[in-house]
Amino acid sequence: MTKWLNGLQPFGALLMRLALGVSMAVHGYGKVIPHGALYHYAHYIVSLGLPSWLGYVSAFTEFAGGILLIIGLLTRFAAALVAINMLAAFFYVGIHQGFGIYNYILALAALGIMLTVYGAGAMALDRKIGLA
Repeated sequence: MTKWLNGLQPFGALLMRLALGVSMAVHGYGKVIPHGALYHYAHYIVSLGLPSWLGYVSAFTEFAGGILLIIGLLTRFAAALVAINMLAAFFYVGIHQGFGIYNYILALAALGIMLTVYGAGAMALDRKIGLA
């Protein structure tokens, strides 16, 4: 059974990449693309006691990092940035919102950490162009 499950690892890595990538891209899209959304998000970050430039970094990390994870390009780098972003979100926002929010944030952080450690897997652009 272990050998059979080991053969499914490329699909597992693909599933992790897609789950994290789609989630991040969708959340990041709402912070980056609509007119004025990035400005409002940066000011929300200021209300948390952080510098506004971190709002821009966070929004672009979610959006661009999500896209990179979906296509499997620069996976470890994107996953590490997403994990850091989600851990910051947990400590600054999620921990005050209750279990329904912080368990989701921690699950996304765990996916980011796993992809950082494990890599993109065999079904990724990284592997096809020799970056993995």
